[in-house]
Amino acid sequence: MMLFTFTASSDNGQASNGSSTNTTSQQNSSTEENNSSDVSDPVNSENSILNDLSDTATTNPDTENGSKILVAFFSRADENYGVGYIEKGNTHIIADMIADEVGADSFEIIRVTPYPEEYKACTDEAQQEKNANARPELTAAVENFSDYDTVFLGYPNWWGDMPMPVYTFLESYDFSGKTVIPFCTHAGSGLSGTVNTLKSKLNGATVLDGFAIAGTTAQNDQDKARTAVLEWLRKLDI
Repeated sequence: MMLFTFTASSDNGQASNGSSTNTTSQQNSSTEENNSSDVSDPVNSENSILNDLSDTATTNPDTENGSKILVAFFSRADENYGVGYIEKGNTHIIADMIADEVGADSFEIIRVTPYPEEYKACTDEAQQEKNANARPELTAAVENFSDYDTVFLGYPNWWGDMPMPVYTFLESYDFSGKTVIPFCTHAGSGLSGTVNTLKSKLNGATVLDGFAIAGTTAQNDQDKARTAVLEWLRKLDI
């Protein structure tokens, strides 16, 4: 995995921000990357899934033909619902798992002005931003975005929607001909209507059904989270 690094504000994973070329449900489920509803335990063991993925990676014709994959995500650390103060955002954790497994480049979507560290203050600011349909400025851009064929797009579910910095990201590039694969962390709302939103916004792109996992699982039970991620990736035809 290549991780582009740009100096930017702090990495956030729940109710606020992401990082750029480097790469939170109502107040209890609004700005956070937490899920109260969990992902069911996979049937297969993680080792079995890893072996399957390894076989796929060596035979995937797209990969052999030079297809490039990007994992772009918005995430917020600091104080988050259900997990307290964290150093690495819930969505960031899942994004890294995906990028590691598929050999993707990674880009963190980061707001130029960081959200407040304290959860309540963050949710207040993020709600105002959402109500205003704002497009906050980001710290960096993806170089050579046109080179990527597949884009995994990660975000926390905030009030049934994507955080506004994700909209800034989406409106900054031409997604025509690309395959977009959403994934999110949440506190009980899953993906909500975000997949349909992406389909309506990204004209010319193929938007696949996404993956949702509880933020608490991503943060506090990473073995379980990784197993769920691996099982999902194994089912994707990319």
